[in-house]
Amino acid sequence: MKVILLCDVKDIGKKSDILNVSDGYARNFLFPRKWAMEATPAAVKEIERKRAVEEKLEAERRAEAAQRAASLSGKTINLQAKCGEKGRLYGSITAQEITDALKAQHGIEVDKRKLECEAIRHTGEYDATVWVYSGITAKMKVVVTAALAK
Repeated sequence: MKVILLCDVKDIGKKSDILNVSDGYARNFLFPRKWAMEATPAAVKEIERKRAVEEKLEAERRAEAAQRAASLSGKTINLQAKCGEKGRLYGSITAQEITDALKAQHGIEVDKRKLECEAIRHTGEYDATVWVYSGITAKMKVVVTAALAK
């Protein structure tokens, strides 16, 4: 019997998969738990329509993410921090400080959890990566200079 899964079923398949299962398994296990429904031609057509809509939405999300990544990539973020001799910072530069500086300098807001950067404890130039969407990243430069002592 052909069935359409209504939710993910362990060791069987994912939601919206069309499977061939035995009649007893479908009637006694999947249908009573409302994990599957019979794959009638109308139901199959509806599932295919929903998949097409979802694929279109996913393509739009990816295009928007690619555009955002293009606007982010190549940006340089300048930060000033107090430091001792030889450029060693008092403390370190955090992801939150980098995202705040990105918003202040370029007007782009990014979640600090999406930013990946090595530990910044010295003055200099560092690479930072922003995860925009699944598989789409943008690379930026972070330049840390010594704050002028007054």
